[in-house]
Amino acid sequence: MKQHYDIVIIGGGMVGASLACALLSMSDALDLNIAVIESVALPTHDVEEYQPSYDARSTALAYGSRSIYEAMGVWTRLKTHVSPISDIHVSDKGHFGVTRLNAKKEGVSALGYVVENQWLGHVLLDHLQQAASPRIDFICPASVTAVESRADSMGVTVEYQVEHTELSCELVVMADGGRSPLRASMGISYSETTYDQHAIVVNVSTDQPHNGVAYERFTDSGPMALLPLEDKDGSPRSALVWTVPNDLIDEVLGLDDQAFIARFHERFGYRAGNVIHVGQRFSYPLKLTVADEQVRRGLVVLGNAAHALHPIAGQGYNLALRGVASLAETLIHARKQQQNLGDLTRLQAFYEQQRLDQVRTIGFSDQTMKLFSNHNPLLAVGRNVGLQLLDICPTAKTLFARSAMGLDMPAPDLK
Repeated sequence: MKQHYDIVIIGGGMVGASLACALLSMSDALDLNIAVIESVALPTHDVEEYQPSYDARSTALAYGSRSIYEAMGVWTRLKTHVSPISDIHVSDKGHFGVTRLNAKKEGVSALGYVVENQWLGHVLLDHLQQAASPRIDFICPASVTAVESRADSMGVTVEYQVEHTELSCELVVMADGGRSPLRASMGISYSETTYDQHAIVVNVSTDQPHNGVAYERFTDSGPMALLPLEDKDGSPRSALVWTVPNDLIDEVLGLDDQAFIARFHERFGYRAGNVIHVGQRFSYPLKLTVADEQVRRGLVVLGNAAHALHPIAGQGYNLALRGVASLAETLIHARKQQQNLGDLTRLQAFYEQQRLDQVRTIGFSDQTMKLFSNHNPLLAVGRNVGLQLLDICPTAKTLFARSAMGLDMPAPDLK
């Protein structure tokens, strides 16, 4: 552990580790010293021996996120355990509107990918460990108890091995999740919109292969997404994200497996085949949160600590990853110009770029959720006409697909 770093990243999860990977290739050339502080120990098992877990939580990666991980140099390893999305099927229960997207018709190898969080985390951390760079220190298990702004630097108090150590740095990046205690202790408030819903997340097996098809099904009680996962032992798996009103969550979670499957089919139908096995169920409340401050002099807030949105359309992590790539690009350029990494003017320019992306992505997620949750008959007709028009208009479909895939954003420059 050094006494001074250029960058201290608080949180070594998918967002924090991705930022470290994005800066790794230029760390020697730019003399960047980086600390990653994480509350849990690093994984010790060999990623080459990784086996998919039936009950693992998963993340949908847009095609543009693949480009970001390619620029970091981790995609070759990562793609060995991802499931490509070849088709997306969008429907509205009880109504005529349907839209279908196909990768080949959009000129890409896949519309996106589904990856288990555990595998993604292991690949990112293994990439950093295999590099064995003296520029990146992992301080874990450890916790940050205080962050303070000093005259020409940032101070970070770390509790590590029962001792408190004071570090200094040019820039602190908070990537410690949506329940960040540091965010509150530093007086960073946030706006919050509750949806009065919970998401049930569970992996299921069906009696027919998923063939890379992802489904988004809107129902009168909330949307359902069924995402293709890598098969395990020859058995097709899919990740189900089922939105349930708060007043029904205990009932649905309390159903035995057969009753749960029957309720699922009543809501979703049989377009993906018959569900024959259900894994462990997880649930969490759904809300939209956005930090009121995402940059200060010497400080950047990233990932769920900055914004958390409804899982509809699966854009939350992709938005965070675009923020990671943009910040890495900003820091690399600042270092090349021998500018302090915590310079507020440059960080504000980074934030303004991200704010536009956040407004667009969060607005789409929030408004889509509200539109398809509204029971007004005229709105129902309008949204279904919209789905049908999108389905039969190639130009509109391509524009929509490129936006959903993140291909309307410039590729990151991490060199």
